[in-house]
Amino acid sequence: MTPNTTITIDLVKKFTEIRQHSEKICAPLEIEDYVVQPIVDVSPPKWHLGHTTWFFETFILLPNYPGYKVFDAQYNFVFNSYYETIGSRVIRTDRGNLSRPSVSDIYRYRKYVDHEMEIFLQSEYMTEAIESLLELGLNHEQQHQELLMTDIKYILGHNPLFPAYNAEEKPITNHSAGQNMIAFSAGVYEIGFQGEGFCFDNELGRHKVYLDDFKIAAQLVTNREYLEFMEDGGYHDFRYWHAEGWDWVKQNNAESPLYWHLIDGEWMNYTLNGLQPIDHDDAVCHISFYEASAFAAWKGMRLPTEAEWEIASAHFEWGSRWEWTNSAYLPYPGFKKEPGAVGEYNGKFMVNQMVLRGASEATPQAHSRNTYRNFFQTNLKWQFTGIRLAQ
Repeated sequence: MTPNTTITIDLVKKFTEIRQHSEKICAPLEIEDYVVQPIVDVSPPKWHLGHTTWFFETFILLPNYPGYKVFDAQYNFVFNSYYETIGSRVIRTDRGNLSRPSVSDIYRYRKYVDHEMEIFLQSEYMTEAIESLLELGLNHEQQHQELLMTDIKYILGHNPLFPAYNAEEKPITNHSAGQNMIAFSAGVYEIGFQGEGFCFDNELGRHKVYLDDFKIAAQLVTNREYLEFMEDGGYHDFRYWHAEGWDWVKQNNAESPLYWHLIDGEWMNYTLNGLQPIDHDDAVCHISFYEASAFAAWKGMRLPTEAEWEIASAHFEWGSRWEWTNSAYLPYPGFKKEPGAVGEYNGKFMVNQMVLRGASEATPQAHSRNTYRNFFQTNLKWQFTGIRLAQ
């Protein structure tokens, strides 16, 4: 079977551009930055570069490309993330202890796999059946590009020198004013992915939901508004918090969003451009679900459900912050896990996590849609997370 030349060229181009973008994200880093793992949730940048390469080698080249030789047999142990089907792996907390393979080794690994992939994509072995797996791999890499940005920010933002990731790039701001509310009438609506194009399996199963009358904010909560919550003693009043959230506040001495520092009486914010004074009109960022929910309670409101968010999303601007919803991360009706390792991608995480909707300033272009279901544990705040209110 001869591959369609036009489709093949497009696939190779798309593959190359996405792979190069990961390396572009890492370009401003010093070699020492590639290895740091300050907390379990943050992986070293070099691990992201290796893991995304391992995905293509393990799921596409090895089973589908006769004669393919792995770059290094030990890398399956090093770069497998959570796939039990694939075998044993380095404990997640130990990723920062991997001084070897070196950064240069990993870039050689990427070059090797990219070269083999470009040949494979133009060969007779590249079939339509594999194309969907390739699309998953590319979207997987884009997910890790966002994780790269968030992890790099955490690594540099917890360096006592507060070094800038890129001091020359103009900071992204997301100014909004007021809390204009958009009203929706009760009724039966449909949510979930439909149509052409890629989506993750957790978006499938378009289904009907009944919603009561609700209102949702046209704008995200700003730093100014969140600072009012702080100054009103929000972190010291148990009435606004879930019991688990209140325990989290006390155990962590929580008092502000991540990256905020009170210096000489002024709140400063670590950004990718370095330490800056708080921009009061910018959308608040790096907020846990506990904090988002407590702020909403303080305002006499609540967080939207993911169904409300999706139905309303055409009526407001979104995409600068991942927005916490009040919905647990659960399967849609009819959800089925794919057989094999690919089935471990989303389904096994559908417990003890909350859904976030939208996208963020760290999300790669063409990697967002209003049906996208992001999910994290309630205490996490290192992602570019924000707040939209509902009532």
